[in-house]
Amino acid sequence: MSNPNKISLLLTEWKQGRKEALDEVIPLLYDQLHLLAKRYLSKERPNHSLQATVLVNEAYIRLIECNNLDWQNRAHFLAVAAQLMRNILVDHARKYSANKREGAKYTISLSAIKQLSKEPDLDLLALEDALTALSAIDAQQSQIVELRYFGGLSIEEIAEVLSISTATVSREWKLAKIYLLHYLSN
Repeated sequence: MSNPNKISLLLTEWKQGRKEALDEVIPLLYDQLHLLAKRYLSKERPNHSLQATVLVNEAYIRLIECNNLDWQNRAHFLAVAAQLMRNILVDHARKYSANKREGAKYTISLSAIKQLSKEPDLDLLALEDALTALSAIDAQQSQIVELRYFGGLSIEEIAEVLSISTATVSREWKLAKIYLLHYLSN
């Protein structure tokens, strides 16, 4: 496990223009990024063409372009990385669908709302549509879903990243799960 203060310091340095700081952060968080990528891919179809290492590398390339973000801490960095990984998978799914108009679709298991759903495997593009619709209604709930489900952050970490209480995160997480279940079942 890496030192959170060191990571925060490096993120601040990166924000201030020291590009090498990102190269120092990545090794400190690589295991967590790789675990995050594996978590994402475990919810995909078994023969998915992307591998966890490739997903981490693609996210790293996109992170390089994020040097103007106001990095808060390790949790914030991992949340952004999670969002980037999700975007990469959605882009990949869109390309696949465009190439195979009637081909197989990518599926993703929504284990976080499994107890509410009779159909745990959902189309990644349908989930993206649901999150976009949720974001239009309640951007904070959408962020919470992304951080919790895709980013694997705890309620406490999400509260820290979003600067809200843990009670608010818990309440909004429950409401978001209900909304997504309703949206995806129609």
